[in-house]
Amino acid sequence: MASTGNGRRIQGDDNLQSMLVGMVMRKIKSRTWKKQRYFKLQDDCMTIWYKSKKAGNAHSTFSVSDVEAIREGHQSEVLLSIADEFPAERCFTLVFRGRRGNLDLVAESAEEAQSWIKGLRKLIENLENMGEREKLDQWIGDWFKKADKNNDGRMNFKEVRDLLKMMNVDMNEHHAHRLFTMADKSQSGTLEDDEFVLFYKMLTKREDVLRVFQEYSVDGQKLSQSDLEDFLREEQLEEDDIQQHTKQLIEHYEPSDTAKLLNAMTFDGFLMYLSSAEGSIFNPQRRGVYQDMSQPLCHYFISSSHNTYLMEDQLRGQSSVEGYIRALSRGCRCVEVDCWDGANGEPIVYHGHTFTSKILFKDVVKAMGNYAFKVSEYPVILSIENHCSVEQQRVMAQHLNNILGDKLLKSTLDSKAPIGLPSPEDLKGKILLKAKKIDGLEENFNGIGEDSLTGEVSDEDEVAEIDEDNLHRESVRRRVKSKQHLSKELSDYVVYCKSVHFSSFKHSRIHSKFYEVASFTESKARKHLREAGAEFVHHNSRQLTRVYPSGFRTDSSNFNPQEMWNAGCQIVALNFQTAGEGMDLNDGLFSQNGCCGYILKPSFMREVENRFDPEMPQKRDGYQPVILNIQVISGQQLPKVNIKEDSIVDPLVRVEIHGVPRDQAKQETRYIENNGFNPVWYDTLRFTIHTPDLAIVRFVVEDYDKTSKNDFVGQYTLPFSCMQQGYRHIHLLSKDGTSIPPSSLFVHIRITGLE
Repeated sequence: MASTGNGRRIQGDDNLQSMLVGMVMRKIKSRTWKKQRYFKLQDDCMTIWYKSKKAGNAHSTFSVSDVEAIREGHQSEVLLSIADEFPAERCFTLVFRGRRGNLDLVAESAEEAQSWIKGLRKLIENLENMGEREKLDQWIGDWFKKADKNNDGRMNFKEVRDLLKMMNVDMNEHHAHRLFTMADKSQSGTLEDDEFVLFYKMLTKREDVLRVFQEYSVDGQKLSQSDLEDFLREEQLEEDDIQQHTKQLIEHYEPSDTAKLLNAMTFDGFLMYLSSAEGSIFNPQRRGVYQDMSQPLCHYFISSSHNTYLMEDQLRGQSSVEGYIRALSRGCRCVEVDCWDGANGEPIVYHGHTFTSKILFKDVVKAMGNYAFKVSEYPVILSIENHCSVEQQRVMAQHLNNILGDKLLKSTLDSKAPIGLPSPEDLKGKILLKAKKIDGLEENFNGIGEDSLTGEVSDEDEVAEIDEDNLHRESVRRRVKSKQHLSKELSDYVVYCKSVHFSSFKHSRIHSKFYEVASFTESKARKHLREAGAEFVHHNSRQLTRVYPSGFRTDSSNFNPQEMWNAGCQIVALNFQTAGEGMDLNDGLFSQNGCCGYILKPSFMREVENRFDPEMPQKRDGYQPVILNIQVISGQQLPKVNIKEDSIVDPLVRVEIHGVPRDQAKQETRYIENNGFNPVWYDTLRFTIHTPDLAIVRFVVEDYDKTSKNDFVGQYTLPFSCMQQGYRHIHLLSKDGTSIPPSSLFVHIRITGLE
């Protein structure tokens, strides 16, 4: 089983050996909360176990697969706060996937810290290099350990029966006992490692995949090269060099050397191919950067975050540099900073006029310098909402220049007055400031305003925009009329993203400059979309627009970003800290093109002469309506959602189409009673999609409940344009957007033209 494979891997690795012995480290939560904990790597080399000396039997565990990154030294706010007490070489931070908090640790010595840092990195690397079969063995091994209550390496039938409940399957006891007896080769009345694997394989026999396999296998035993070519051509609709691809699939996925010599694929190999990334619903050719990145910035959708510093709600939540690190690590390319005057002449960042905590502006800038380009090399926009005095604005400018250096874009690319926005390609590795500016861009090149150290601009900030939500209407109007002084130092760093007030589409068409950016609340954007959809799209073909959540969303909930993308709005800012449909759609759209944070808009939204109206799309050269047929065949190892031991999932699958209003649709399968382990549907859902270039498809699995709201089980969201046809697995994600292997759906996809 998996533990033996890992055991072979760790032999001779001193770091992993010392982790298995365990050591005492300090767990740090704040400057005042520093507690000793005993940390130990479990024998499975997958689980970290830790407890306090005083806690009796109470302990905590986490899986190595949950760890996304390891940061060495004082690279978190918590560890920075105790930097004077513990040296950097003894400190490290474990960053978990999803929205789980970090674990900040201090080892007793630099050597012990390095032992854990290197050991954990080795384990993570081992995990990443695991094949699908090894991952499945690992998963089976985890379940075996959970069920083996007396830790004797064997399982009697009662333990197996309890395990089935834990694994989300309500099986007929007679059938389960029959499989148990068949797997008990030693006839000892218990199952050992290999016998349990056999039991599991009988339990999970994939009749749905076997049916497809036998349909294409001439002899019912194997797929010859010719059989597999037929399958790829007729079902998977592959066209390019099928002969070569068939050989590659056999070489890569076929476990039997005998079958390989025959240039054939057994059922095991076929199942491994269908369960792999190549056999998934997402087209691998769309994973890397495949789009033209040399067009003006306004021609791209840009992954964008709202009030990036907040980790929770908008009124009392914690402000943290971690918010920026997490957003940037998820491919976000536009982050927001609300700046206010702080003590000792240092600007601070927080949600003004609320009880959210405060952080230093310079710490935010340091995080930007360190993390802006780790995931994507394309430009990051730093959207500043500036409430600072002129003196502290000068400090802001100094921090930006001193900390970011050449990463900060301080002038136009060729130092001449430009005629249009540069491209993501042109701006690689650059951080752009989006803020108010004293003079127009071209005026800077005419020498105007050079003698002025400060200038006045209308106070057009987000607080003013909340007028759309009918909050403090009169006080807001007075605020709009007020003037704010800007420092020339900060203003000069605003090059291609000047924040301006929006008057009307007509006014913008006549007067606005390509480098001006207007911001709208979601309600104002919706109003423009309803009243002048084509005008809005046209406006966004020439310049950038930012849309952000309503002031009423104090809980940090998100609006549906799709309707804003339908209007061509590029900077659709979401609360990245909040899981749900909004972030699923954002993650789905930006999962293509190398997850680089930029997605090229469809051609009919980029061309100025076009008049695309999302409210009433017409057939035109850019796209043709299509029919999407999805047969939801089966589910595999769906996670439990209810902590009650005897509770089993009653799963249903809902498919949602998000796109232009005409394409918005939802359909669902029937629910399967008491089977989250291997439910089978064979239900077909059919959709007509009029504007496929803008459509996003979301698969949601829920636990049906006739008395109350269904519970969420898992989801997967992807652009329609990235779907592969044929028999495909969908690897489900949790509410947090993290993977939950081996949970999946098996579907058949077919896309046809509209008759």
